[in-house]
Amino acid sequence: MEISAAGRLEVRITAADVGKRVSVRRLSEAGAPGEKFTDTVGVLTSWDKGVLLITRKSGESVRVDESALVAGKVVPPAPARRRGPAATYEELARAASRAWLPVESEWLGGWELRAAAGFTRRANSVLPLGDPGLPLDAALTAVRRWYGERGLPAYVQTATGAEGTQEMLCGELERRDWVREVTAEVWTGALAPVADRAEGTGVVLAREADEAWLARYQRKGVSEVALRVLGGGPSVWFATVPGAAGEAPAAIGRCVVDGRWASFAAVEVDPAQRRRGLATAVMAALARRALDEGASAAWLQVETDNARARALYTGMGFAAHHAYHHYREPADAGTDR
Repeated sequence: MEISAAGRLEVRITAADVGKRVSVRRLSEAGAPGEKFTDTVGVLTSWDKGVLLITRKSGESVRVDESALVAGKVVPPAPARRRGPAATYEELARAASRAWLPVESEWLGGWELRAAAGFTRRANSVLPLGDPGLPLDAALTAVRRWYGERGLPAYVQTATGAEGTQEMLCGELERRDWVREVTAEVWTGALAPVADRAEGTGVVLAREADEAWLARYQRKGVSEVALRVLGGGPSVWFATVPGAAGEAPAAIGRCVVDGRWASFAAVEVDPAQRRRGLATAVMAALARRALDEGASAAWLQVETDNARARALYTGMGFAAHHAYHHYREPADAGTDR
């Protein structure tokens, strides 16, 4: 924190520093015996009516009462992550969008509006990659109208924690009472080490998701639209480890090869067959196919509370690149449609 020559903590930030990365210390229990402090580091996304909104790398927004500030300063951007293949947020966001292609899309300036009858939030949310060409409130009204015409709730996908991500937009959405429903992470890693993990004996690869594959897929009752999304992308592969006769597969997975990138998704294992290396075998078989098509790097998405998956992917050399979030329109949004 900032300490003056006299040894006192000082607040050296103002509302003019909105948009910058800051470190602040505040009293956590005002009026309590003794002084208890809480430190917060993140992007100062707003300073309005005596309240600061700071968005952390994880996407969590922290509200700080101006009267509780003890110290604060602008700090340099977090050092770039050096593990794994180099990639910008925009490159990964575009690759992820192509891996879950919507049935229809429309551009609002630099925002892509995507819809697929509600199957997956990625294919049914706005991907903001630039200026929408309208003031934010007008853009959000247009977004809500577009999704309302399709009988869908409006979602905006944002990201935090890497260069070029959207902490400011997160803060603006929260100020307008948009609700963050989902937070997950995009992890990246080199592809070759994944391919070398196991021989993948018994893994069958196919271009389409057949009935057996769908029987293991966690989303039941897959519609025709869902099949279009699952099968969409530059080069899509489905992996299956057959189960016993008459039973669903022991394991499945999906991979989309897109230039230098291979994405892994829907890696699912029969709970009774876990700890046999089947998830690793599925990913290794898909990785070898992706290498044959010229890919060299990989990405996947993982929930923040999925300890088993995080341990598996860490062991394969993956590391977090950025967090992403889906914000849902306010409950009273219908009045703006």
